Amino acid sequence: MSLQSVVRWLLPREDHFYGLLENQASVAHQGSTALALLGEGKPAGEVSTVVQELEHAGDALVREMVDGLARTFVTPLDREDLHKLSSELDNILDLTNDAARIWLLFGGDQPTEAMVHLFDVLVRSTEELNRAVPMLRRHGYDEIITHCRTIRELEKEGDRVFRGALGDLFGDPSTELKALLREKEMLEDLERAIDHCEQVANTLTNLAVKHG
Repeated sequence: MSLQSVVRWLLPREDHFYGLLENQASVAHQGSTALALLGEGKPAGEVSTVVQELEHAGDALVREMVDGLARTFVTPLDREDLHKLSSELDNILDLTNDAARIWLLFGGDQPTEAMVHLFDVLVRSTEELNRAVPMLRRHGYDEIITHCRTIRELEKEGDRVFRGALGDLFGDPSTELKALLREKEMLEDLERAIDHCEQVANTLTNLAVKHG
C-alpha cells in the first residue's frame, strides 16, 4: 500500500468531491438535452439562454472544485485526477454553449439532418457519463468501464456523421458563405463536444483500472 493510500485510510475523506463531479455530469447532460431542442424547432434564442445559464452553473462547480482542492489535504481520488475530470466535464458544457451561441449568432433556422444526429449522439454520450460518474463514489468500476465502452462507440458514430456532413457541405458549390460558416462551426463544436465525452470516458476508465 502506498503512503498516500495509508494516509487516506487513516484520515477522513472529503466525499463532497464526488458530488461536484456528479453535478457537473448532470449539468453537461442537461446542456446537451437543451441544445437538442433546436432540432425540435425550439427558437435559437431560448435555447441559447438556457444553455448559457447551465454553462454558468458549470463554471461555478469548477470554481468550487478548485477551491475545495486548495483547502483539502485528503481527497477521495488523486487531486490531479479530480481536477482533470472536472476540467474535461466543463469542456463538454463550454462547447455545447459555443454551439448554441454560434447558431444564434449566424441566424440559424432549421438544423440539418447531420446536426440533429450529432445532437442525439451528444445527448446519449452525456447520458452515459451521467450514469458512469456516480459509480466512482460506489466503486462500481465494472459499470464505469461498460458505460465508457458505449461512449467510445458513440464517438465513432459521431465522427462518421461529422466527416460525412463536412464533405457534403464543402462539396456543394451552391452553399452560401454565411451558411457554410454557420454549419461548419456548429458541426465542429458538436464533434469536439463528443470528443471530450470520450476524453472523460478515457479518464474514468483509467481510474477504474487504477482503483479496481
